[in-house]
Amino acid sequence: MSATFAELYAPALKEVFTAQARQRLAEGADGLEYARSYAERGKPDFVLAFLLLVEAEDDLKRELLAYAYERRASLSEQKAASFARQFRRSFPLVRQSAHQDRLAAQRIRAGQPLPSPHELARLFNEQAEL
Repeated sequence: MSATFAELYAPALKEVFTAQARQRLAEGADGLEYARSYAERGKPDFVLAFLLLVEAEDDLKRELLAYAYERRASLSEQKAASFARQFRRSFPLVRQSAHQDRLAAQRIRAGQPLPSPHELARLFNEQAEL
């Protein structure tokens, strides 16, 4: 049997995000709507916090979390392009971070745990060598 959403992704979450999500839910917020809103803004930590506290299918939760990582990657790439125009130089670390977010999204959609920062760097380097 495969691991549940909570088993796979709860270890990656910092308590500060969970505390804020719990507070919003205690105030009567719709956790799934908050998760969708944060996903659109590219905030996977907040998305994960809400998804771990609400009832929903694991497939939906994985999709929302993966989308949050992809959205953050898109926003990072836009920021890198804007900075490149403004400062007339490239920003490879921002682009690398975006690529790592896309790798995380792929792993989430495949039902795999989030890679550690060290593993993300290794995966990124392996793909760069191809």
